[in-house]
Amino acid sequence: MARHPSALKRHRQSEKRRQRNQAIKTRLPRIVRDVRTAVGASDATVAGERLEQAARALDKAVTKGVIHRNNASRKIARLSRAVSQLNAGAARG
Repeated sequence: MARHPSALKRHRQSEKRRQRNQAIKTRLPRIVRDVRTAVGASDATVAGERLEQAARALDKAVTKGVIHRNNASRKIARLSRAVSQLNAGAARG
């Protein structure tokens, strides 16, 4: 274990970040799954609400440095495409 005060502080900071990152990383797949579930159930209104929540959570994860911005962008684009296709199908039928 480190003894120098700056090394101890650095360890405390990295531990806080690790716990925060782990919490965010375990929450993200559930949020994305909620959107996919709503799309699978053909529920356009719920899917739209869940998409907003997922996009916000993914963007927050990017600002915290948990995931890469391209990763979040790709996930948001794929989810929004699925929701828009669902809305287009509902408008047609």
